[in-house]
Amino acid sequence: MKTLIGLKQNMSQIFIEDGNVVPVTYIDVEGIIVVHKKTEEKDGYNAYVLGKGQKHNPTKAEIGKYKELGFVPKIAIEVVIDGLELNIGDKVTASIFEGSKKVDVTGITKGKGFQGVVKRWGFKGGKRTHGQSDRERHPGSIGMRTTPGRVFKGKKMGGHMGVDTKTVKNLKLVLLNNESNIIAVKGAVPGNTGSLVIIKSL
Repeated sequence: MKTLIGLKQNMSQIFIEDGNVVPVTYIDVEGIIVVHKKTEEKDGYNAYVLGKGQKHNPTKAEIGKYKELGFVPKIAIEVVIDGLELNIGDKVTASIFEGSKKVDVTGITKGKGFQGVVKRWGFKGGKRTHGQSDRERHPGSIGMRTTPGRVFKGKKMGGHMGVDTKTVKNLKLVLLNNESNIIAVKGAVPGNTGSLVIIKSL
């Protein structure tokens, strides 16, 4: 498994070899370095912590944790990278995905605030006629009889929508630019422009 973090950029379209045009999302993976290393002897498993940027007001605990690095990264995510021996301070580029055809991208979905059942769950809503002018987007009856005398947990109702961790699998890797460290994947990626995403390739 090869894993890399990046920042979601804009969407666009690219003409591929056969002349067809495909929608793509650009992901910026510039400036990603190894900020911490976990080993089998010390932590019980092998993993790398990839980071980006520099934190301006770190705590003393953070300074001590990244003492070997020399500064505290603004973003730090633990990942698994097989087949590469890396050290703290090494730069990780888009070239680790060379030879890969598809990737999985994980991000945090856009926040929608408090939404009703029509938008949140796709409910049909009520009638628009026969005096039901105030029932169009309502959920309808939610209660039950005397037994059980309550509403079961997990019922689909209005509430907070978005800000969920979502993984889109098997996105085709359309472009891999090692010079500018830009990755382009076919289709949409969860999250706002500029948000953190995790790219994985088997």
